[in-house]
Amino acid sequence: MAIQHVTGPELSELLSAALPDAVAGYDETAVWVHPAQIDAVAARLKDDPALDFRFLNSISAVDFVEYFDLVYHLTSLHRQSCAIVKARVYGRDDLSVPSVYQVWRGADYQEREIWDLMGVHFEGHPNMKRIMLWEGFEGHPLRKDFL
Repeated sequence: MAIQHVTGPELSELLSAALPDAVAGYDETAVWVHPAQIDAVAARLKDDPALDFRFLNSISAVDFVEYFDLVYHLTSLHRQSCAIVKARVYGRDDLSVPSVYQVWRGADYQEREIWDLMGVHFEGHPNMKRIMLWEGFEGHPLRKDFL
């Protein structure tokens, strides 16, 4: 049996019913959520039996200079489905979003890596420190404006 992809419109409808202010938009493959709501969205995606996204495959960040996109890839092993959730964070300085560590422990090193290399801080993470570079390193080397 093949893994079914839950589309952006489907996710948007399901999330909007439970969290009316969380969804910022969607496209065919993903739902966009407001960054301040990512922890509530994550909890809903994991705990709702109709979704059951208990496995966080990955979190990545993409630098578009004017903003960063955080991309969460999720899997429901029980329902044999996958989903993509995105959050857009504007700016270059003091970027911060809620951590999803309390929802998925697998976010631990992934959030630390994004902080270290891209400079997006995850509020509520229990150990938000550099993971690849040394403390005191200036800047975030995967940013497009890093010299």
